[in-house]
Amino acid sequence: MDSNQGTYVWETLDRNVQKTAGAGSRLIETTNAFNPNEGSIAQRTHEAAMEFGAKGILYDCREAVRDVDLKDEDAVREAVIDAYGDSHWVDVDGIVAAVMDPRTSAAIAYRFYLNNIQENADGWLMKSEWDACLDEDDPIRPGDQISVGFDGSFRGDATGLVGCRLRDGKLFLLGLWENPRDPKKPDWEVDVPSVESTVKRAFETYKVEWFYGDPPYWQEAIGRWAMTYGDDRVFEYWTNKPMRMCEATERLHSAVTVGDVKHDGNSDLTRHMMNAVTREVPQGLLITKDSPRSKKKIDLAVCAILAFEARADAIADGRLNARRGRVVGF
Repeated sequence: MDSNQGTYVWETLDRNVQKTAGAGSRLIETTNAFNPNEGSIAQRTHEAAMEFGAKGILYDCREAVRDVDLKDEDAVREAVIDAYGDSHWVDVDGIVAAVMDPRTSAAIAYRFYLNNIQENADGWLMKSEWDACLDEDDPIRPGDQISVGFDGSFRGDATGLVGCRLRDGKLFLLGLWENPRDPKKPDWEVDVPSVESTVKRAFETYKVEWFYGDPPYWQEAIGRWAMTYGDDRVFEYWTNKPMRMCEATERLHSAVTVGDVKHDGNSDLTRHMMNAVTREVPQGLLITKDSPRSKKKIDLAVCAILAFEARADAIADGRLNARRGRVVGF
């Protein structure tokens, strides 16, 4: 995966094998069933072989029958035997016990024990639902009415800016500043002037009707943007307020589920959206990284939530297609 440099390592190995294939070089890949949300090499190989018919790939995979009743011991045993085929050394009883252990999630059981391609059970969005929202026929154009979501950091997390068109809820990337995790750049920091110029360009290019920014680290900047572009357009949105954030998170999730949101297929936005997993709090569900130290960033997903929420508030305020004049004070 990109997050752990696995893609880079595989591409390097693959290039070397391709150069010496005539001399007998071969590349063997062995793995568990992949998670479609991760964009792994295993998924790329599967799609190349099964969907695109790529030549030179021998793809061999045994999957158990899908949707097995994990509480039915006989059904689980039959599925395990089916998945492992003639691997006579496998401890079938041990695997059946592991699958039926109440501490084993369904996603883990299907993916790692029954070899079913399976998304994480706690993933925020399904890849298939997000892909169904792709719209390449109606691009974002200068002058479009949009809302904007901003989530900022300086070093560890990424800083992002996502726009959302008011008339159809189409999400698009305005800017991303992400730590490259390059050992040669241990002191990497967000390019603040670049962020400032991107915000400025967004207001100059589009009709920004509502801007929500998460204040930590950037409270002074958000206040300055409000003074520059209008305090009736630029607002703080504290993402550490669970009730409000849970409602906004659910609003975007529901829109994706029923197809009431669009996106332009940007790979970075998609990656961050797919990286997000859910965390239950008393007020509902929030999104988070899959672990505190995970390198899989979700900041653009937070931006998308804020942008979509800003769109809802802009429309509720009557700004969709409304003529707006700008008052300049002296």
